Amino acid sequence: MFKHTFTTFMLLAGLGTLFVSCGYLLGGASGMTIALIMALVINTITLFFGDSIVLTIMSAQPLERETHSKIYDMTADLCHEMQIPLPRLWLLPSQTANAFATGRSPAHSSVAISTGLLTILESHEVRGVIAHELSHIKNRDILVATSAATLATAISYLGHMTQRMFFWQALSGNNRNRQGNIVGVLVSAIVMPLAAMIVQLGISRSREYLADETGAHYSHDPLALASALEKLHNHTQHGFAQENATATTSISSLFIVHPFSASSVMELFSTHPPIHKRVARLRALYEKRF
Repeated sequence: MFKHTFTTFMLLAGLGTLFVSCGYLLGGASGMTIALIMALVINTITLFFGDSIVLTIMSAQPLERETHSKIYDMTADLCHEMQIPLPRLWLLPSQTANAFATGRSPAHSSVAISTGLLTILESHEVRGVIAHELSHIKNRDILVATSAATLATAISYLGHMTQRMFFWQALSGNNRNRQGNIVGVLVSAIVMPLAAMIVQLGISRSREYLADETGAHYSHDPLALASALEKLHNHTQHGFAQENATATTSISSLFIVHPFSASSVMELFSTHPPIHKRVARLRALYEKRF
């Protein structure tokens, strides 16, 4: 667990360094300040109201305790193990098998599971999925993701500002140090936003690995989560229809598995680690600890 936490810390530090460097290349403190303020405003709204927005987008309904008492019981047991409050539980009216957690803190959190997931998974596998989602809550991954998004958004915005400033300088005929400006524009407008995206993806993948490991630790059943991940992945790869594909794409990073099939090239830019690597790690964890 320390390895993934340390990796996340270093990646966040890297994003911070990229942000400062991009501001330096832009050549002014005012642009940096404006970009940071805008990114903070956007991501503060996401942090405090993002859970409601996401649940509304996915047409989530409260999970009925009378009908799904076993899920409430297993969630309560896992929350007791993890020493976190019981989150609100939601049902996604979708045949696409998936689940996600959202909320800014353990005291303000939700876990949503789809009807498709309940259809294809056995009880112990559902428990493994819930343990994974509760781990995101315990590890405050929504807060980490928002921090990463704040910095990445600011870097991207500074890159766009650099492009526009260079464009207007060219129109005005100000060619002094133009060659040096071109290098600065290329670095701050193209290289740094791309680097920020890659680092942000690295943070997301690191938190997925950490949630897998944390969930396996508290559920005492790494193989249940491994089996669930394989089933969910196969369900996606076989091309099951997405009832709300546009909305699902916008929040795909939240789900336990990426909700769409992807080519090997696209996997390089996925917010999720490859399933076979996650399963291999869980099986190795079982052999080591259980």
